[in-house]
Amino acid sequence: MLKPDGAALVHTDEGQQPVNWQPPGCEHSISVDDDSLVVRSTRSTPEELLEVTFETVAHAAAFDVTDSKDLALTGTEADLKDRILDEPGLVEAGFTPLATERETPAGAVDIYGEDADGRTTILELKRRRVGPDAVGQLGRYVDALERDLHADTEVRGILVAPSVTDRARQLLAEKGLEFVSLEPP
Repeated sequence: MLKPDGAALVHTDEGQQPVNWQPPGCEHSISVDDDSLVVRSTRSTPEELLEVTFETVAHAAAFDVTDSKDLALTGTEADLKDRILDEPGLVEAGFTPLATERETPAGAVDIYGEDADGRTTILELKRRRVGPDAVGQLGRYVDALERDLHADTEVRGILVAPSVTDRARQLLAEKGLEFVSLEPP
C-alpha cells in the first residue's frame, strides 16, 4: 500500500500489522522488470530501499481515501464504563459506583464503588478477552487500596471483560478476585 504522504506498507494475508514499512516522506516508483511488477519505496535519511516484486498481479487499484469525517469508535473501554455507570446492576445487584479513575499508589482504578454490603469494590474494565496481565493489574490495585485505606479494610476486586483465558480464571481464584462477563455496547 502506497500512501499519498509517502508512507509504504507491506501486508500479508494474516493480521493487521504490516510486515514491513517505510515512513511518510519516501518516494515511490513502479516498474515492470522481467515480467514482474516491482514496487520500490526509497527513503533518503537514513538511506533505505524497500523493494517488493510481484510475479503475478490479481488486482491493482488506485483511489482517493481522504475522509474528512471524524472516526467514531464503538465498543471501547469508555463505552463499557458508561454502560456500567448507567446500569450498575449489570455488575451485581446493589453495586454503587462512587468514582471513576480513582488514583491509587498502583495507578488509576477504572470504577471505585461499594457493594450491597458497603464493602469497597473496584472494577478493572477491559473491552476484549483478557489474560493473566489484567489479573495482575487488578491485584496490584486491590493491594494498594488495602494498604492505603486501612489494614483491616477488605477491598473486592472485579475484572469486567467479555471473557478471560483459563490461566486468568485460575489466577483470579488464587488471588480471591472476581470476574464478571460483560461486553461493551
